[in-house]
Amino acid sequence: QVQLVESGGGLVQPGGSLRLSCAASGIIFSAYDMAWYRQAPGKQRELVATFTSGRRTEYADSVQGRFTISRDNAKNTVYLQMNSLKPEDTAVYYCNAVHWRYRGSDYWGQGTQVTVSS
Repeated sequence: QVQLVESGGGLVQPGGSLRLSCAASGIIFSAYDMAWYRQAPGKQRELVATFTSGRRTEYADSVQGRFTISRDNAKNTVYLQMNSLKPEDTAVYYCNAVHWRYRGSDYWGQGTQVTVSS
């Protein structure tokens, strides 16, 4: 059974930082492209950052320079370090895993709430 379990969300003031974690089980983690998405109330889910199995990273323009995605294949975990947080970063953040070759092997976590407010 595949599980992606996010943690690290919470309430933070503007300008603050949070680190999200996503622990995966039931998959060969190193073979999966990992990504973080987010969905704000009333908006579509959007891609925040990707760390591929080939160790390539990509970021949404809105978070470039503020967020950093990383992964530890030994711990089956992907992270999202979020700095200089803004109120518009408020959303539910989801972890996603997609096999590098078999794109139909696609899994989601349950999400973790991030609220940026003073």
